[in-house]
Amino acid sequence: MSTRVLIVDDEAPARDRLKRLLAEIDDCECVGEATDGHEALKACAALEPGIVLLDVRMPGLGGMEVARHLTTLEHPPAVIFTTAYDEYALEAFETQAIGYLLKPVRREKLARALLHAARINGPSLARVAVAARMEPRRQHICARLGEQLKLIPVADIYCFVADQKYVTVRHAGGEDLIDEPLKALHDEFSPDFVRIHRNALIAERHIAAVERGAEGQYAVRLRDSAEPLQVSRRHAGELLRRLRQVVAG
Repeated sequence: MSTRVLIVDDEAPARDRLKRLLAEIDDCECVGEATDGHEALKACAALEPGIVLLDVRMPGLGGMEVARHLTTLEHPPAVIFTTAYDEYALEAFETQAIGYLLKPVRREKLARALLHAARINGPSLARVAVAARMEPRRQHICARLGEQLKLIPVADIYCFVADQKYVTVRHAGGEDLIDEPLKALHDEFSPDFVRIHRNALIAERHIAAVERGAEGQYAVRLRDSAEPLQVSRRHAGELLRRLRQVVAG
């Protein structure tokens, strides 16, 4: 069977070149193309390609973030980045053994990359972003609804609440479950989110009020949320320190 390949690039000439090159390579089939990150995620869920040729630098949802979201699919495709980035990115790709192709892409190198394409995971992509001096934090959280991917803007998220294996994301559009450790979310988003309990991480920007009960226990009320969240004694000090910084700033 032919390898199913999806092309993702915001520039039409780059997509056309890759289609021409794929047509010259045996056992490869271009099953579709996408012009941005959002289209790419929808196309991957619908077409189930084996390999994605993914532009790193795209407006809006960039290639690195798209790749991280693709790893949440039940059957994630292999990803080969196409890039015109500088030496920092290239060294990062090589260090993490992640496939990449320099633009303009050459047929021989494309054929070799397709032959050796490998699936990658979220942590390795995050390390690449840091080493390549790209923005390591995602702008969206991805919830999986069957084989569909739902993107939730981080700016719209009120809090993350852990319950055993899953984490509930409460946001402006409702609630969704994700399969990500709360600690990893804290490590990634700690500049904008604060831990108030071992099971809860809240967005500083969405804090409406902090209340103190008769026994000295704190609780946080978030905007557009009637139910307060309890603050553990262990994390109360950090919450109050962060809020004092906001007031002082």
